[in-house]
Amino acid sequence: MTSYIAVEVYTVDEILMALLSAYDFDAFHEEESYFVGYISKTSFDEATATEIKKLIESYKVDYKIYEVENQNWNAIWEASFQPVIVEDFCQVRADFHPAEPNIQYDIIINPKMAFGTGHHATTYMMIQLMSGIDFKEKSVFDFGCGTGILAILASKMGAPSIDAIDIEHEAYLNSLENATINHTENIQVFEGDLDQMPTAQYDVILANINRNILLKYAPNLAQRLKSQGEILLSGILNDDAALVTETFEKQNLQFINQIERDNWVCLQFKKVD
Repeated sequence: MTSYIAVEVYTVDEILMALLSAYDFDAFHEEESYFVGYISKTSFDEATATEIKKLIESYKVDYKIYEVENQNWNAIWEASFQPVIVEDFCQVRADFHPAEPNIQYDIIINPKMAFGTGHHATTYMMIQLMSGIDFKEKSVFDFGCGTGILAILASKMGAPSIDAIDIEHEAYLNSLENATINHTENIQVFEGDLDQMPTAQYDVILANINRNILLKYAPNLAQRLKSQGEILLSGILNDDAALVTETFEKQNLQFINQIERDNWVCLQFKKVD
C-alpha cells in the first residue's frame, strides 16, 4: 500500500490550494479553517518538499507536514469526498450519499485513498462539457481515469466501448470496481502510462489530469484522436490556459470552447485535417 505525507495548511485560500495541486497531490481535504493535501512519499522528494514549503511560506500562513498512517486512509477520504451534482444532468456520489431525484445520470463510486477525483470544479466542468457531446456509437478514451467517473458517464451516455488508464494501481483497481458497481461492462481499464495503451484512435478523449501531463503527452493524445474527434482537457489553472491551448493547437487541433470554475478551466478541441 502506498504511504502518504500530509501537508496541513492553516488557511482556506483556494488559490494556494490550486497552486499546490500542480504538484503530485492525490487528494485535498477541506475543513472550516484549514485544508490538508495528501501526497505519496515517493513523490515528496527533497526538491519537491522544498518547493512546496517555499510556496506555502510565501503566503505567510502556518502549516505542518507529517506522515499519515495507512489504516486511516479510508475514513479520511470518505470524510473529504462530496457528491458532484451538475445541474439536472448528472450526479456523482458514493454509496453512502443519498441519490438526488430527477437527475438524468446517476453514478455511484466507492472512492479509495491513494488518489482523488481532483477539485470538484475540474470534474464538474468535464461533465458539463460532456453533456454537449453525442457519445452514441463513439469510441472513448479516458486518460487518467482516477475513480472512473468520466468513463462510466460516457458508457451511460451510449458509448459502446471505452478504454481508460491510470498510472496508480489503486486507481486502476477502483475504476474496475466502480465500473462493476455501475453495470458498465464495456469499459476496459489499463494500468500504467500512455505508452502502456494499445495503439488505437478514438472519437472522444477525456483528460482530467494536470497541466504538466497534458503538455507532455499533447502530441501522443492528438495522434490518438480520430479526424473530427473531440478532446476535453481539465486540471488546468486559469493562468495556464493559454499555454495549454497553444500547445494543443500546434497538434492540428482546433480550439472549440473554454469554460471556467473556481480558477480552473476546461478546454475543448476538435481534430481537423
